[in-house]
Amino acid sequence: MASSKPLHFVTLGPAGTNHELATERYIAFHKLDARVSLIDDFFDGLRMMHAGQADHMVQVAVHTDCADVVSRAHFDYGIHIIDTFISPSKDLAILTRSNVETPGSLALQPATRGYTDISRWPDHIAVSSIMRIAEGLLDGTYESGLTTLEIAHQNPGRFRIDATIETVDDAWLVFGKSSVANGQIVVWPDSPGAKMIRG
Repeated sequence: MASSKPLHFVTLGPAGTNHELATERYIAFHKLDARVSLIDDFFDGLRMMHAGQADHMVQVAVHTDCADVVSRAHFDYGIHIIDTFISPSKDLAILTRSNVETPGSLALQPATRGYTDISRWPDHIAVSSIMRIAEGLLDGTYESGLTTLEIAHQNPGRFRIDATIETVDDAWLVFGKSSVANGQIVVWPDSPGAKMIRG
């Protein structure tokens, strides 16, 4: 008999991240009874899974910690990648506080560094999440930041938009406590990409 307890997913916070959006899309697609907890550190997520405090974790494959998370998951905790999916991100933008005429620094999540030309900003500040950047822009910590475009729309007059970045189709990893590969390749043979490759 199946358990009635909801699955517990963890992913990168705070609220409003692409991680939260992608995780919620994954849960909705599979019609899962699940809840999502937002964390600040994927290594904390691995520890939560190992301790039985979470069932699954979702991480974007381009995150700067991804390689270390995958290796630590496997070798330190016996946690595996059990699924992957593609999901577009929110529209992004470089926002500058409207009271800053010539910003000298730009806050960005390192994985987004190549998304647009950032050479106008001499100093780059690495931040763990695009929503932490939004918080820093709103509280005056950062002059400019690469974050979601919706922040500008939600706060009219507070920011100017220095660059807009269309949504990015990202690859996402789902971690679980048991291996699904068992030494074999795991592939969706009828995926849209597979059909495109076969012509």
